[in-house]
Amino acid sequence: MERVKKEKNELWEWSKALLIAFGIAAIIRFFLFTPIVVDGESMMPTLKNGDRMVVNKIGYMVGEPHRFDIVVFHAPEQKNYIKRVIGLPGDTVEYKNDQLYINGKPIAEPYLDQYKSEITEGTLTGDFTLQETAAQVDKIPEGYIFVMGDNRLYSKDSRLIGLVAIDEIIGNTNLVFWPFKEIGFVK
Repeated sequence: MERVKKEKNELWEWSKALLIAFGIAAIIRFFLFTPIVVDGESMMPTLKNGDRMVVNKIGYMVGEPHRFDIVVFHAPEQKNYIKRVIGLPGDTVEYKNDQLYINGKPIAEPYLDQYKSEITEGTLTGDFTLQETAAQVDKIPEGYIFVMGDNRLYSKDSRLIGLVAIDEIIGNTNLVFWPFKEIGFVK
């Protein structure tokens, strides 16, 4: 009799431990961090198609996006996009002769150096101003950001989809956890 009672007690303890573990995992997954798979080549060479990353969901609950953060957000087509923050609220954004200008000042983009060195004709990023993009504004309004993929020739970003509401950002990411040879932080 005592043995049966001990087995039931042990089974109950294991069940509680598993329920607590699943509960903690669910809280972490839904509120703190979540995995994402890079789909497409719009962030190459920084991120490759199939890279698996960890999205930090709490970063923007307590802070604001920073220029050049890599963010995941809800895109208009009911899909999540991963892009780089280029323009912040109050900024003007312009590209001229493959050079980024924020508020009229040239800004370096070292993460594009590899692609720019491979271009034999033309430019990596075509000339534009905010007014000439889907955003159709002179300055980025409060509550919005301007994003672009690193693979500028093949990226569906704010030039085509418009500004991204900060409320639509799921989180930022900079940690690749798969494939194994790519594990690490990206810039």
